[in-house]
Amino acid sequence: MKRLILLFTIVLFQQTLSAQTEQQYIFFKTWNFIKYYHPDLASGKVNADSLFLANVKGINTDDDFNAVINKLTSKLNKNFVTSAPAETSKDLMLQNQNFDWFRKNKKISAGNKDLLNNIYKHRYNFENLPKGKLVSDEKEYSFPKTENLPLEYRLLALAKIQGVVDYLFPHKYIMDKGFDEYFKNSLDENSKVNSRKDFEVILAKLVSKFKDSHAFSFYKQLNYKKDIYHMTYLAPFDFQIVDDHILVTHLILPELCSKAQINVGDKTTSINGKGISQIIKEKGELLSTSNREKLVYVLSKYENNLIWPDDLPQKTLELKSARSNKKVSTKIDMIDTSNKEKYEIIVNYLQEKIKKLESRKITHKDIAYFKINETLGFINNVDDDKIDAKMDSILGNASQKKAIVFDMRAYPDWGGFPYHYIYKYFSPAENYFGKYYKPNLKNIGTFTYQDYDYFPSIPGKTAHSYKGKVFILVNPETRSASEWYSMSLQKIFPQSLTIGQQTSGGDGDLVKVKLPGDYLLEFTGNGIFYPDNSQTQQTGVRINELIKYKDQDILDKKDLEFERVLNDLK
Repeated sequence: MKRLILLFTIVLFQQTLSAQTEQQYIFFKTWNFIKYYHPDLASGKVNADSLFLANVKGINTDDDFNAVINKLTSKLNKNFVTSAPAETSKDLMLQNQNFDWFRKNKKISAGNKDLLNNIYKHRYNFENLPKGKLVSDEKEYSFPKTENLPLEYRLLALAKIQGVVDYLFPHKYIMDKGFDEYFKNSLDENSKVNSRKDFEVILAKLVSKFKDSHAFSFYKQLNYKKDIYHMTYLAPFDFQIVDDHILVTHLILPELCSKAQINVGDKTTSINGKGISQIIKEKGELLSTSNREKLVYVLSKYENNLIWPDDLPQKTLELKSARSNKKVSTKIDMIDTSNKEKYEIIVNYLQEKIKKLESRKITHKDIAYFKINETLGFINNVDDDKIDAKMDSILGNASQKKAIVFDMRAYPDWGGFPYHYIYKYFSPAENYFGKYYKPNLKNIGTFTYQDYDYFPSIPGKTAHSYKGKVFILVNPETRSASEWYSMSLQKIFPQSLTIGQQTSGGDGDLVKVKLPGDYLLEFTGNGIFYPDNSQTQQTGVRINELIKYKDQDILDKKDLEFERVLNDLK
């Protein structure tokens, strides 16, 4: 009998919690709707956050959906005089805007449906925002870093994330189809959290659903990131993930590696009983990247220290030995980041590694090589009135070579090089290499085509036709502006070959939104496509030849993209 009573109590609790979650969900949806559309809230005349905080704790299981909507709208102006601005854009992204949550909801009264529809018909025109104000502006709410946020502020943070997805993120339509259900589960989880760390796990998992490499940096915002991502200990060896194993590439602290009989070339297949593929999957649920290639790339970076599945100071590794070619199990002592002596050795190693990587270039008499993060040096110490002549000279010399290589495997240090000078010297008059969609300020949640910044206006421009070979080198480090300029180069040089690995898949301008608790959510704010409407978000730029590195290529420190270029000229 007691078991039946207990079971009945659990079922009743789950049903109550589910009802409360549905009501919170409608509350959030309604609040974001009026926040972005109601003239008084959208303009700032009525503070949207204050309206939220004043009502969110009053939502209970006795309220039906209409009561929830009424609590938010009862005191708002409903006598509108200004209709929504006329839509003049001919090319719009409309995929994200969906009001089925109230229009097709039988639990919401006809009166409330009419009210929400009327608000939309008289929606605020964000073109009227005061100068310097952005749609994405949010108020800061600070709390001690170790203190769990009060319930209403945790809910406000979650509501703002939902609002970003529904109204500001152009790629909602290619997020996981189950995001709304996942969001409801997050509301359930939020009702149970007892610590700041637990809440940060909820935030991290929600942001990972963006599948947007611009949002990858969110993990750095978390106060408990070392605990959540198990970053307390460092490996005494460097590594790179290849397929389903971790390849040991360098022994940073040889004595510790020797003790564990770990050698360069060993392939780790599991850590403390968990397979590498499973670890990658679990990390992908806590980190936002646009594609798996980018996820593996960031997990492979030693300095990120994100690959470990737990905080044990000693790891049991299952690996395939490079020397015996046999499967073995070994225990390795990790390095505590607070150990200053050993940490300094690691820092020195990483600094030297970065120097070597930065110094890698193609030097060949028949090749003009341009590294996208080392172009500003062309005009250092050059007077402004002599910059054009200097760049004409550099590009004139390049045009006499048999091949030009654009190494886009980094972030541009000077956008003027590809945007202005490469276009000015080599491109025909037009260079419509992509389609760029910006937020439609007349109808937030939709995005409108923008056609004026694909190339600069240069009076009297002349083009120098280049018939040689052109190579564009890309990998997951090719992100955002680097992806944008790669697309431009592909159009300027129709004969070009783009070679390498899948790019970051996070093109478009970066948008930042403040969340309660001093968190900053960054994400891609524009829709970027090829002229034929081919997707670049998550997909990355078009690649002619995918280059895959094998274990031995990595151990030999090869640059297969360089080799491909040089072999082509033989």
